[in-house]
Amino acid sequence: MAKIAFIGLGQMGSPMATNLLKKGHEVSVYDINLAAIEKLTALGAASSPTLNEVVQGCEFIITMLPNGKLVEHVIFGEQGFVNAIAPNALVIDMSTIHPFESDQIREKLNALDIQFMDAPVGRTSDNAIAGTLLILAGGTDEQIAKASDILLCMGSEIINTGGPGHGIRVKLINNFMSISLNALSAETATLCEALDLPFDIAMRVMQGTPANKGHFTTTWPNKVLKGDLSPAFMIDLAHKDLGIALDVANQLHVPLAMGAASRELYSQARAMGRGKQDWTAILEHVRFCSGLTK
Repeated sequence: MAKIAFIGLGQMGSPMATNLLKKGHEVSVYDINLAAIEKLTALGAASSPTLNEVVQGCEFIITMLPNGKLVEHVIFGEQGFVNAIAPNALVIDMSTIHPFESDQIREKLNALDIQFMDAPVGRTSDNAIAGTLLILAGGTDEQIAKASDILLCMGSEIINTGGPGHGIRVKLINNFMSISLNALSAETATLCEALDLPFDIAMRVMQGTPANKGHFTTTWPNKVLKGDLSPAFMIDLAHKDLGIALDVANQLHVPLAMGAASRELYSQARAMGRGKQDWTAILEHVRFCSGLTK
């Protein structure tokens, strides 16, 4: 069994550390919340008043903190643990932080010949309790292999995201999509209600269309990702349909900020001559505007 330091005992971190204990690992914990520490020590965890003591002799040091500044502080701050890391120890940051901050932390540790990998998690606090988190492992193949046994104490699946820094990047992409989609879904549901349309009917229809299934797995693989922009459904028609929805919403006093922003994107694509292309060409429009293609 491994000796593990776990720093950050919040809503996610506390059950994650608990699951490491349940699997028989030797876990030392640290948090500014003394009640959280007491809960873990009652389950068999060790604790110390300083970060240096907490990480002493640990094979793995896990951080699960709210932001990158805190991760950097507990490692490199005045009371940080950087000088107490055991030889060949692996620092694993499981926080959701800015990817460029994560890169800087990795580079600073690598310069000290200290191993670091990012391994943010997917799913919810219920999954953290159940030990069924999705682990997005951003490290070398050797680091991921070394950490897999302890990561699987906290999660039911590990995805090797392709190298150092890629774990936090794919977490950012996933959260961007799901959080934005939550807002668009709220607008859609509200328009549905304002039109006096039964919600179960709308759900039944959308379950069989890209509205629910998403474009990553439906329209894009068959069109834009193949380089085929011949129209199955033109951008001009998508722009028209969005306009109708926005006009209806305006008359019903339903604010559709996400929908309005989407129509602006289609308007830009039309202005740049893409009106007769397939609606999936919106990807190529955004890529062009980002300087990723000519």
